[in-house]
Amino acid sequence: MSNSPLFAGLVVDENGNLAESAFIGHEPAYVVDDDGFKRHIPAEQVDRAVLNQFAEMMKGSEDILSKETAKMLGQDDPFSQAMIQNQLKNIEQQFDAILKTGLPEDMRAYLGMMGFKVVINYHGEVVRVEQPGAISDEE
Repeated sequence: MSNSPLFAGLVVDENGNLAESAFIGHEPAYVVDDDGFKRHIPAEQVDRAVLNQFAEMMKGSEDILSKETAKMLGQDDPFSQAMIQNQLKNIEQQFDAILKTGLPEDMRAYLGMMGFKVVINYHGEVVRVEQPGAISDEE
């Protein structure tokens, strides 16, 4: 894991209170205040659950995502698209690297400004991921 939880500053409890970041030894954790009792939840548990939700949302859309990503990178050729598409299809294999390197601070700040939040309960289970602007199942 990186030096801090992957989604530090973006995780809240079910009451909307920001979960603090801390360490259990060398392992990053989210800290949720349960009526004065500080529950320490291993960050990897929460971070992997969120990354798995992202992976599920991308399944079946790798083709269009790879084309658009290649365009954004200015590498709109079939080889680049195929390479990006392969990485998207095997995104779960990228999770360990993401957890080790972490998200850049400016990326976390951007997600926060956009209203992105991870809501967890006192057991560290992801209740929901709020992504303003994302299309819900009802839409």
